[in-house]
Amino acid sequence: MNYAVPSWEIPFVPVAGSDARFPVRHIYCVGRNYAEHAKEMGGDATKEPPFFFTKAADAIVAVVPPAVGQIAYPPATKNFHHEIELVVAIGAAGANVAAERANALVFGYAVGLDMTRRDLQNDMREKKRPWDIGKSFAQAAPIAPIHRAADVGHLAKGAITLDVNGTRRQTGDLADMIWDVPHTIAFLSTYYELLPGDLIFSGTPSGVAAVVPGDRLDARVDGLTPLSVVVAPARA
Repeated sequence: MNYAVPSWEIPFVPVAGSDARFPVRHIYCVGRNYAEHAKEMGGDATKEPPFFFTKAADAIVAVVPPAVGQIAYPPATKNFHHEIELVVAIGAAGANVAAERANALVFGYAVGLDMTRRDLQNDMREKKRPWDIGKSFAQAAPIAPIHRAADVGHLAKGAITLDVNGTRRQTGDLADMIWDVPHTIAFLSTYYELLPGDLIFSGTPSGVAAVVPGDRLDARVDGLTPLSVVVAPARA
């Protein structure tokens, strides 16, 4: 293939228990899918349908334990936040999918972090502009290996937690999601044809807060491989 500029490697996430790689196509994220987080962000998502934003596929930082990943403190922010999320990996195509059939599209699940330049996101929100600059940037989507749904089942409940430097910051249960995974897929599939390789970050519990270089984040969802990353200094 004769590309006009050098090509890049397709972003991927390792599949737990194998040497397979899950190629990443799109990253969709659900905003305010836990009631307490919606409140801390100044809203009440229980009265609204879900809404979505996206991250670039190359925001992925795949981390395989026992390794601890590194993410650089991003430029142009002074308020860099963590958001732990259950990530849903799509393995089959579907559009206008009914909620009762949505699990058939799911390849598996993983633990992920929706890292956010909160000051930039808030500034865009106040100006009624897109959130992209606050949500989609290099290394904004750390993720642990994906577990096949065939191995772990379809996750609807279980603890979801995040510690920073050994202190609990976020805690919740997957059952607390306003829109569970099947209904999230159903809503999203009315806007996009979901395709193999897509990832859905399904929202975060309350307790989001700032991190700084040197902080270690340990993210866990019951039944899945945990994710650990350290915030490195900003790149020169």
